[in-house]
Amino acid sequence: MSENVEEATEHRRLIIAGTGIAGLTAAIYAGRSNNDPLVFEGDEPGGQLTLTTEVDNYPGFPEGISGPDLVNNMKEQAERFGAELDHGIVVDVTGLGDEDGTDGSPFRVEMRDGTVYTCDAFIAASGASARTLGVPGEDELMGYGLSTCATCDGAFFRDEDMLVVGGGDAAMEEANFLTKFADTVYIAHRRDEFRAEDYWIDRIMEKVDEGEVEILWNTELTEIHGTPDEGIDYASLVRHPEGHPKEKFEAGDDGVETFEMDVGAVFYAIGHTPNTGYLDDTGVELDDEGYIITEGGRGANQTATDVPGLFGAGDVVDHHYQQAVTAAGMGSEAALDADDWLEERERADELGIDATPEPAAGDD
Repeated sequence: MSENVEEATEHRRLIIAGTGIAGLTAAIYAGRSNNDPLVFEGDEPGGQLTLTTEVDNYPGFPEGISGPDLVNNMKEQAERFGAELDHGIVVDVTGLGDEDGTDGSPFRVEMRDGTVYTCDAFIAASGASARTLGVPGEDELMGYGLSTCATCDGAFFRDEDMLVVGGGDAAMEEANFLTKFADTVYIAHRRDEFRAEDYWIDRIMEKVDEGEVEILWNTELTEIHGTPDEGIDYASLVRHPEGHPKEKFEAGDDGVETFEMDVGAVFYAIGHTPNTGYLDDTGVELDDEGYIITEGGRGANQTATDVPGLFGAGDVVDHHYQQAVTAAGMGSEAALDADDWLEERERADELGIDATPEPAAGDD
């Protein structure tokens, strides 16, 4: 343990990974608690909200606010209360444990550039990255008609035809939500049957019968056309009766049909990947999809993990709501939980007793 500590550039009371809404809210609360947090931006500074041109559902902004502006305001607020923001990318976190080898605090935090820090408590607020397709037009139009969040952006395209890409629960839920605003919602799925639960399939089929939804079976998106100034003009798709049409299209199969659709918005609903790989060496408990399992419940310490001193907040934990406002709430909880944990440990050190809490129960 001593060798790892000696190589550290600096020891901090609290380190936060992520500058999305959860991480920045945690930084604001931690700064106000005099915990001098060091906050690393990571691969996606500002999180997914920076891809949203207009945020209309975050409380306190009756006229809306752009995602980047909201993030920048929160950064300024965090720095005002003493948080230090750094562009670094965390690549590995290791619990150094106590003298008896117990995992957990203090933590060794290694950065991509080789810099090493240690800290007493660590908040993982590194979010989850929406999966994308890599088709032409995707990078240019993300946030300008292309979205990964129907709840966030659907209302901006009222009375437009909209295209949802996916075939699981998320795609069904987003398509159902978008019927509140769209003229017609089209669902493009590369297979001939959905992977969603029967409940959602039944809901969508009711919408099909009502003429609000149209399903494009065995169909994949191949290109999105438009400009950031004008938004999406139309989308190119490919269909094959046996499914997975892009694979067959590349093979030159004669059964392939290519076509175009005039849609005003495209929504990806093909899942998210939680950014938790850097936590592998902590041994923190994750669910089957890689999301952090926290204690939860109704009392204190809800954001604690089974690793002492390690807390989780935002989309790296929440695979259901994934809203800016819920991420903010969880970020504040993580900062408060971390502050309680740090103070309890300090009191225990003064009294010479073991203050290590029971591990989080997690999900059965």
